[in-house]
Parts: sequence; structure tokens; C-alpha cells
Amino acid sequence: MAANQNQNQELDAVVVGAGFSGMYMLHKLRDLGYSVRVYEAGEDVGGTWYWNRYPGARCDIESIYYNYTFSEELLNEWTWSSRYAEQPEILRYINFVADRLDLRRDIQFKTKVTAAHYDEANQNWKIQLGDGTNVTAKHFIAAIGCLSASNIPNFNGIDRFKGEMYHTGRWPHEKVDFKGKRVGVIGTGSSGIQAIPIIAEEAGYLTVFQRTPQYSSPTENYVSDPETIRQTRANYKEIRKQMYESMHGVPDGPRDRSALEDSPEERQRIYEEGWGKGGLFSLSYTYNDLGIVEEANKTVAEFIRAKIRKTVQDPEVADKLMPTYYYGTKRPIIDTNYFETYNRKNVSLVDLRAEPIEEITSNGIRTSKGEYLLDTLVFATGFDAMTGPLFKIDIRGKDGVSLKEKWAGGANLKTYLGIATAGFPNLFMITGPQSPSVLSNMMVSIEQHVDWVADCIGYLRENNLEAIEATVPAEEAWSQQCNDIAEMSLAVKTDSWYMGANIEGKPRGFIAFAGGVGLYRQICDDITAKGYEGFSLEASTKALN
Repeated sequence: MAANQNQNQELDAVVVGAGFSGMYMLHKLRDLGYSVRVYEAGEDVGGTWYWNRYPGARCDIESIYYNYTFSEELLNEWTWSSRYAEQPEILRYINFVADRLDLRRDIQFKTKVTAAHYDEANQNWKIQLGDGTNVTAKHFIAAIGCLSASNIPNFNGIDRFKGEMYHTGRWPHEKVDFKGKRVGVIGTGSSGIQAIPIIAEEAGYLTVFQRTPQYSSPTENYVSDPETIRQTRANYKEIRKQMYESMHGVPDGPRDRSALEDSPEERQRIYEEGWGKGGLFSLSYTYNDLGIVEEANKTVAEFIRAKIRKTVQDPEVADKLMPTYYYGTKRPIIDTNYFETYNRKNVSLVDLRAEPIEEITSNGIRTSKGEYLLDTLVFATGFDAMTGPLFKIDIRGKDGVSLKEKWAGGANLKTYLGIATAGFPNLFMITGPQSPSVLSNMMVSIEQHVDWVADCIGYLRENNLEAIEATVPAEEAWSQQCNDIAEMSLAVKTDSWYMGANIEGKPRGFIAFAGGVGLYRQICDDITAKGYEGFSLEASTKALN
């Protein structure tokens, strides 16, 4: 790694983040002959999988679909050990790709991008790094991830706690020792549900502080079968086509049938079959109307609640664990022995709806009903999703207007395709807000965005154009379309991080495109075919200044 390389010349592109999207963006642009530099705050590649090292961390997309698809060589040279790989294996895969494609020579690690201001006179971006260094680039590409701004609620007294504190999204690289300790976990979202069973096995006593009970179904992980791997590799072109055309970026989809068309007995059989298969979509794909029809949704919700009642031995604890929101309106969670963990003698559950946290004390947590003494506190409280990572950088477009000001902190969120936004020429957001992103297999969405951005930059070069910018009417129409699609589902009826509801003071609104990755790809391709309809294209004005 050469520190501050290229700082005195104008790069074709600066990319922020060296996770899956930043790495592929670097590879793609560099292969096309562009000068490009990646800046990464961490000490190595990995993005989400570099920071999220908490116990039990694993991907909820099957491993054979959660990898790059652009290279058959990469596909054939790497073999996943299990159906759902854990974090250490995913990080090894990322490092394998970085080595195989020699990416690190154009990545500067331990470097934060603090500001990026568009220079209208020169039609380029002035980018400031954490060490005060300035870099100039024609294109500014945010590959910082949708879930990279960790969120710790502003609890009263948090600075007084004398024990150890951790956030699942910023986990230490060394092993955290819970042996014999009194541990408190705040949060029962995906990271909490993955970590709680592992921590419980080691802790002296574990207290789980739950705000919202969750639907969760079994992962049913298993060791990869060599024959399945062989067949997958042999048929990957067709599998990839199915992934590209699908709803969520996996080669499968819901059955073309309503849950209300079947008898209760047949529906129970279908749900049992899906539950037994395990995984993210086996249950949610049983019927095609679970996410849009309330009565259909109630059938699967009650099925899962019955499973919780059957698993958890203490009826009072089981009652606390009963979710009441619409199933699937938060990203479905898969787990390994989560509900079984509450049968352990060293685990207890605190329902924060019945006894909210009043303060964190020097020795633990005080709720409205008393104090819980703790040695270690784990925040599994999620992220300021989608817009949060972008707002951490002082991004300013035309007339010095900041992205945060333009979007009014999220209240006036408007993008075009989730890739661009008016007033910010040559700014590209990989899997940005109002794209399928978090509703999909991120690998499919990442590759589609990177390919689209690379093609767009190539189009500018071929046509002697300096800048591309979304128009206001285009982003108004796109944002309305995103809202209209979301309103057709039950998702908008649930307070979730999809709606920004997990962040105090964050405006409420659905922040992704819910029409599916197949439809979204078709829309993007059509816009490209029409000469980047909805964008304004600018020739060079530098000679006039």
C-alpha cells in the first residue's frame, strides 16, 4: 500500500469503502483503464464482514449465491464449507478475492473520507481525507454499505458503566471472554438473535433486554455436499440468470398461490415443510400474498407463534417472545437454537415494553422495575441504515448544498434509481437508498450497480462528456414510484429500520425499492438504452473558466 498515492493528480474515480461493492468497483474500473483509488477506514478489506465479528455472525443468503458471479474462475476456485457460511469464512473469501485480483495496491487503508465537495467550475470532486490530505476525482463513488453506521441509543448514564461494552457492528478482532460473567444483551434483531445462543453457552448469566419480539425460523445449516457444488458450478449461468430476474436475487420465488386458497390443514402442512427446510425464504415463499394481504399474513404469523409456544418451556417467557407485527415486514430472521436458549437456567428475558430502561448505572442497567447487575454489556441495536453512512461524510453538491440538507436528514429523501441524486453530478451510490439493496441478495444488487456505473462512466468518456446528473423530475417520479410500491405492501405498517423507526428522530419512510431486483434491472437497462433518460449530460465547461 502506497500512502496518499495519486493525491496530486486528478483521478478518474475515488471509491469509499473496500467491502464487496468497493472491491468490485475498483476491479471493474481498473480493468477498463481508469485511474481509481479506494479509501477504507478499516485496516483491511471486508466492509460489513470486517467489522461484524460478533459471536454467531453469518450470512442469511445461502453461500453458493452469496459470492461474486462476474468471474467463473473465482466461482470455481472457491468452495464454501456449509449452506450458510459464518463471518470468518466470508472474510477469508473476501481476502481470497482481494489477493486473486491484486486489489490492495489501489486501496489505502486506515483512511476516512471526511468530506467530498463538488467543484462546479472544474466539474470534479474535491475530497478530503481524515489526515487532512486532499484528493481530486472526476467521479465520487460511495461504496460504504447500507448497514455500516452502527447505532447505540442515547441511554441516560451510558458513560458511567464500569464494565466492558461492545456493539455487534464494531466487534473487537480478538475473542471476547464471557466466561463466568454477568452479560446483558440489548436488542433482539438479527445480530442479537445470532449472538445470544453463543453468548449463553459461555456466560455465567445472560440477561436479554428485548424491545420488540421477533419472528425467526431455523437456519437448518449443513455441510456443503460436493455433488451439489459440482452441479451448481455446471449450471451457474442459468442460476445466475434466474438470480438476475428474480424478486430477491436468489434463484427461487414465492409459489403462485394465496395462503387463503388452502384449507387450514393443507396450509399447516405447507408451513411445516417450509419450516423444516429452514433458511431465509423457505417459509416466506410458501405463498405469494403473505406480504400484502393481512389475513394471509396472520396465518404464517400464528404458525410461528405456535412454534415459539411449543419450544419455550416457560409460558410467561413464551408470551414475552410473541411477535405481533406483520410477518416479513422486517427482514425475516433465521437462527440456530434461539428460542431454545430461553430454556437455559442461566438466561432470563426482560421485556422493555413492560419495564423500560431508565438508565445505565455504573454496575448495570436500571429499568422501571429494578437494577440488573452486569459485568459486560452488548449492544445489538443495529444501524442507522442506508442514509446514515452517507451522512457521516460531508458531501456537498452544487451551490454548496449538503446531501443531509437536501434530504432534510431523510425527511425529503429523493434519489434516481438509488444511484444518483439531483444537484450532485458524478456522485454514484452503490446500493443506495431507494434501490433494492437491503431487500435483496446484496451480491446481486452490488454487481448490477457496479456494472451500471462502469458502463455510465464509459458512456461519458466515449461521448466526450464531463458530468452526469439526475434531473429533479426524474428523481421526483422515482421516489414516488418507490413509495407507491411500498404502500402496496404491509411493510409500511410496521416500525422497522426499513422505515427508519429504529433511530430516534429519524423521519419515517420506506427507504428501498420493493419491486424486486428483476424489475429494477429492467428499468435501469431501459434508461441506459434511452441514452440515460432522466439524467442531464454535460460537456466540458473547463475551457470557459
